[in-house]
Amino acid sequence: MNKTVGFIGAGKMASAIIKGLISSGLFSGDRIMAAEINTINAQKAENELGIKTTPEAEDVVKQCDIIVIATKPFVVKDLLQKIKNVVSEKQIVISIAAGISTSLIEKILDKPVEVIKVMPNTPALLGCGMSAVCKGRYATEETLELALDMFSKLGRAIKCEEKDIDAITGVSGSGPAFYYYLINEIARAGEKLGLDYKTALTLSAQTALGAAKMILETGLTPEELITNVTTPGGTTAEGNKVLNESNISQILRETVQKTAEKSAAMAKEAEK
Repeated sequence: MNKTVGFIGAGKMASAIIKGLISSGLFSGDRIMAAEINTINAQKAENELGIKTTPEAEDVVKQCDIIVIATKPFVVKDLLQKIKNVVSEKQIVISIAAGISTSLIEKILDKPVEVIKVMPNTPALLGCGMSAVCKGRYATEETLELALDMFSKLGRAIKCEEKDIDAITGVSGSGPAFYYYLINEIARAGEKLGLDYKTALTLSAQTALGAAKMILETGLTPEELITNVTTPGGTTAEGNKVLNESNISQILRETVQKTAEKSAAMAKEAEK
């Protein structure tokens, strides 16, 4: 990769992306810089990642080919107004800010800049992330592939249509929190049966990890995997009966739906 990449924001998610890019060899540290007004975050990025930082977003825009917006969503509009005069049509703008559409970014920049939107999630911190990538009006397929390559270094990355971003937010963007909840509740059930909580949590978390890998790596469907592990009249069958007779499916679907609706509402509010 002979391009330079600049991050506006050097918090946890930005640092995870930078770490993945450097460790994969896609970018070297001397081709990455970040704008960060928090001096603690800036110093940490310099010390741990070996990149150059600056407090000024404009400095990053002036020096880099690819600009990654990694700030909180509520500051993105002001940020874009601040940098719009120094962004050129030759640059690529990638946003990981929830609720900010490519069309809004294009509208504020007011020029045909290639814009990419990415919905990552926090397991990217461990290289196990799931990212969905879509392109704006002016972005080419080549640029979309570049972004997919970048974010695949953090785990897995797929291309999507921007109209699906709200649903993706419900499934994977916010999804880790829902799995944390389920893992914890299963661990608490084990604790209630006499296990110490730490042991039960390890059992539950590792089982969740293994189950996920079975889906991703065997090519079998969840239904097929359930059948494979379930002996009629056995222990798993007894647990499955409880699940099937409960309203857990409805609860989980409503959880994802409400999350997606909130994502859509945030995007609509940002457009005002």
